[in-house]
Amino acid sequence: MKVAIFGQYYQNDTRPIIKDIFVFFNRNNVELVIEERFLKILYEEKIVEKQYNTFSTHSDLDRSFDILISIGGDGTILRAATFVRDSGIPILGVNAGRLGFLAKVQKENIESFLQIVLEKKYTISQRTLLTIDCSPNNAEIDINFAMNEVAVSRKDTTSMITIETSLNGEYLSSYWADGLIIATPTGSTGYSLSCGGPILTPDVKGLVVTPIAPHNLNARPLVIPDDTEITLKVSGREAQYLVSLDSRITSVNNNSVIKIKKTPFNINMVEIPEETFFKTLRTKLLWGEDKRN
Repeated sequence: MKVAIFGQYYQNDTRPIIKDIFVFFNRNNVELVIEERFLKILYEEKIVEKQYNTFSTHSDLDRSFDILISIGGDGTILRAATFVRDSGIPILGVNAGRLGFLAKVQKENIESFLQIVLEKKYTISQRTLLTIDCSPNNAEIDINFAMNEVAVSRKDTTSMITIETSLNGEYLSSYWADGLIIATPTGSTGYSLSCGGPILTPDVKGLVVTPIAPHNLNARPLVIPDDTEITLKVSGREAQYLVSLDSRITSVNNNSVIKIKKTPFNINMVEIPEETFFKTLRTKLLWGEDKRN
């Protein structure tokens, strides 16, 4: 078995988690390949001493890898996806963060869940991605896909922007707001949810259009089919506005045209039988925790 390991950052409370993962895989003679910068941190903190092969770009990961283990929170998984891209390598998130919907493995159950991984007794959840096309072209958009959402928002102003929105060429609305979120089902539990958007289960073939602090209170979130091409044209008092693909942000000139559509490939997320999506909702959102129940 060949496993890639990625961690975005290091915190003191992740030391036992990281050690448990390395001890388990080394004990079971699993080949480990570690992201270069993460391994450097592990050496500096004296968490590991053994020499490992490394990867540093998406081209270093090929289909010979069985899985990628992401150690951190949901943000770490989003960064891990930029390494995996269209390779099809499944991602398993070990939760060393806080409120995580994607990082399913909790530190209390690491060894039992890693045994499931070793025996390949997991299932795969295919997650929809979004890509954008900017006219005129924006060279700063180098990794052109988002797993959670594409969002446009105001930049150097407290004034709202106007987002003229069309779906498959048909005019929908002009949102006068702080911004607009186009979220995948995966991203429906993130930024979109905090702005009043609905939760979609990961297998729903849909996207959510969610305005950010709209001036018109009748501007409500909208669920659309995921094969819809969305066109946005933003105008405002400042010369530029922001476009974000998950955590990657760039500035775009006013009146540029952004086209958003589903990518031709998915990201494969590992699903552990005991950690279902609905269990995650109950745990993270405290559903059913009302003392009256």
